[in-house]
Amino acid sequence: MKKLIITVPLLTGFVALAQGTQKNDSAKVQEIKEVVMTKKVFKKESDRFVYDVAASPVAKGNTAFGLLKETPLVSSTDDKTLKIAGKSNAVIYINGRVTQMDAESLVQFLKNTPAENIQKIEVITMPGSEYKVESSDGIINIVLKKKASNGLNGSLRMNNQQNYYNSTGAGLSLNYRKDKLGISTNINTSENIEEQYYILKNGNSTATNQSEGRITDPNKNLGGYLNIDYQLNDKNSLALTYNSRANRSYNSTVNLFNTTTDSVKNETDYTWTRSKEDARSYNNSANLNYELKTDSLGSKLNLNVAGLLYKRFQNSNNFTIASDQNGNDGGRLLKIYQEQPQVIHNFSATADYVQKFKKDLTVSFGGNFNKTKTDNDTKYDTYNYITNVVDPQPNHFLYDENIFGGYLTVEKVFSPKFSGKLGARYELTNSEGHSDNAQDENLRNIKRDYDKLLPYLSMNYAINDKNTISYAFSSRMRRPSFWELNPVRNILTEFNYTQNNPFVKASSVYNQELTYMYKSSYFLILSHSLTKDQITQVPLQGVIDGKNQLRYIRTNFGDKQQLSAMLGMQKTFFKGYLTSNFNIGVQRNMNNGSLNQDPLTGDIFPTYENHIASNSLLIQTNNNIRLDKNKTWFLGMNYFYVDQQQIELGQLHSLMSLDLNIKKIWDQWTFSLGLDDVLNTHKIVIEDYQQNGNYNYVNQNQYRRGVELTIVYNFGNQKVKKVRTIDSADKDIKNRTR
Repeated sequence: MKKLIITVPLLTGFVALAQGTQKNDSAKVQEIKEVVMTKKVFKKESDRFVYDVAASPVAKGNTAFGLLKETPLVSSTDDKTLKIAGKSNAVIYINGRVTQMDAESLVQFLKNTPAENIQKIEVITMPGSEYKVESSDGIINIVLKKKASNGLNGSLRMNNQQNYYNSTGAGLSLNYRKDKLGISTNINTSENIEEQYYILKNGNSTATNQSEGRITDPNKNLGGYLNIDYQLNDKNSLALTYNSRANRSYNSTVNLFNTTTDSVKNETDYTWTRSKEDARSYNNSANLNYELKTDSLGSKLNLNVAGLLYKRFQNSNNFTIASDQNGNDGGRLLKIYQEQPQVIHNFSATADYVQKFKKDLTVSFGGNFNKTKTDNDTKYDTYNYITNVVDPQPNHFLYDENIFGGYLTVEKVFSPKFSGKLGARYELTNSEGHSDNAQDENLRNIKRDYDKLLPYLSMNYAINDKNTISYAFSSRMRRPSFWELNPVRNILTEFNYTQNNPFVKASSVYNQELTYMYKSSYFLILSHSLTKDQITQVPLQGVIDGKNQLRYIRTNFGDKQQLSAMLGMQKTFFKGYLTSNFNIGVQRNMNNGSLNQDPLTGDIFPTYENHIASNSLLIQTNNNIRLDKNKTWFLGMNYFYVDQQQIELGQLHSLMSLDLNIKKIWDQWTFSLGLDDVLNTHKIVIEDYQQNGNYNYVNQNQYRRGVELTIVYNFGNQKVKKVRTIDSADKDIKNRTR
């Protein structure tokens, strides 16, 4: 049911400034404890913001994910994804190296990583050319504490959460260090049922559709990782990283009551949509790293090779059942059976070299190669119970993609006050897709070869000890996820479904940002983003074959601009008893797109247009209050508000949530009780009215309000040095499996 539910993946970018989108598609992550700061806990350095959390007792019992949500400029509106101000996504690095796992697994990884192991968190809003990230993605680099003691330590975490249903989770993390050998491992499991309630309306003056009911999605997850790091000598190191995740989602159900009216004929029809879906997925990846230090200044060579195998198997039965206005069944009318397997194989390799010179000059260059094959052998059979007609529509979609890339950056410190970085990345992409169900024979083979030069510039000037100003410009690409290219339908009802698109092409994103910081506590960020050929879902609505239909088409939809201004503060008051992080900003979204044709079927619809600009207010505040002198009791109060604004699907109503939590630290034990969405205000509502008379309304309740109890026990030698974390060669590919 994941990608069938259109509003979940769509409602993320526009809340980026206030909070940072998928609980049931979970994978692995590690928890991080909250942190209290001392001295300059938040400051601007060259191309990044640095949040020093090493001295904070609040970290104890928290997770990496929990701590990141309270980091200045970082937020999450769904407890599944992390956002950076003005960014659609956050790529997680650890000790300067990207995490070795897919996007969904990363969340579970962060939720199972102890926060007290963290030294500082670096937020890079505009990554340089050396970083292989896409679109407007920013980077969060988690720097772990470095301790030299040999030994074994670990932590055991258990949590129970009650929303609409109860969910449970547990994780065990171990870290071993013996001289030159380091081993770390984690295993975690969780079980949850995600419940959502929908009210969907669409139509015009002559015909209307309304669907109302529940979508229930149970999930069981098992994941883990193994990191082995061996220092051959003072200059040479080898590391192997292996990650694995399995997800099972059996008996996911849709129960929607449909009301269809025809004003011309003065007729009203009632039906039920009932469906059942079974799905399971497996994600296994490995990365081998070699690092060579070439001098005492910090120059080094890094080589990586990685392999990724992702499998997802999904089948569903979707029934349309006749009914009366009271919901009484009247017999089956239609059955749609789908099998949607997806298999992804990837091989990746990277080479990076950093040369440091004595005169504050650093030159970095490197290259990468990614080879990906996807295989999607989809079955789509329709059976009409009235006519006894079976309409099979098989589709075997194969996609091959090769990416070659290279970069060069030069960073220079001109004076103690002024520094700059200049760089460029060149990327060449060769891709070919083959689909059996293209309407036009000439479109059965979809081949694309394109290249792009992506420049980067940043400058940082310290006016004096209290005032710093910086500017950055970055250009990136946003390639479609592999599932977006697979030309299949995800059925919600017979006439309401999402449609993926193998013709989606990469979009180009241009970002610029001006930042001013005062006393390492207050900051102002002005930013502008331009996306050409924006990738999104567009609602096409009209009468096809005598029926009013609504199709959410995945496509390139014109251009989009975003202007934003954010004023923020990160400061400690009352001798450390209160730590407050507060952001307030305004955002202007400017959309410019139109579409009138289904790219797969060729069906023509009334043109859907979005040329609307909107302004919105964004507020976020995170507060940690120390309740006792011994630093054992803490109260957390977090709030966000996102004003209504125009997005690709229409006007998104305002969102807000108040979360509370109380924490008790007792020796090596930490007990935490959290209340999420206390006011029950986090509900998604979208309305869209077109000049041609069509309208579309989406009301989605994800039952965010709930209570969560977490117990963490730390054991062993807490001074054990962490294993060196490795920058996986296939880091950007993993995010596209999501």
